[in-house]
Amino acid sequence: VQLQASGGGLVQPGGSLRLSCAASGRTFSSYVMGWFRQAPGKEREFVAAIRWSGVSWYYADFVKGRFTISKDNAKNTVHLQIHSLKPEDTAVYYCAASTLQSMPSTPPMYNYWGQGTLVTVSS
Repeated sequence: VQLQASGGGLVQPGGSLRLSCAASGRTFSSYVMGWFRQAPGKEREFVAAIRWSGVSWYYADFVKGRFTISKDNAKNTVHLQIHSLKPEDTAVYYCAASTLQSMPSTPPMYNYWGQGTLVTVSS
């Protein structure tokens, strides 16, 4: 199983980014895909999750409409669109896959992890 995160970079405050997570190695139709982030010196925190099958997603409270998680089943890819980026959004963003259908929001509930992609918000 491989999860490959991409799309990070340096962006100015107020800008936007779309992160992608390409999944391979097995059939993910029964999985929940999640995005987490980890800022320097802080714990990894949940951002959003989505089920591969059906239409169901879940966001962390701090998202407040700035983040949108989506999926492309044909390409086995999950995206995280981020708008109105703030310096406090600076972190390594990780995608992960879980077999739990309950939309888990803690790292131990996820079975597979990608390598992370760095997002830096700075002027």
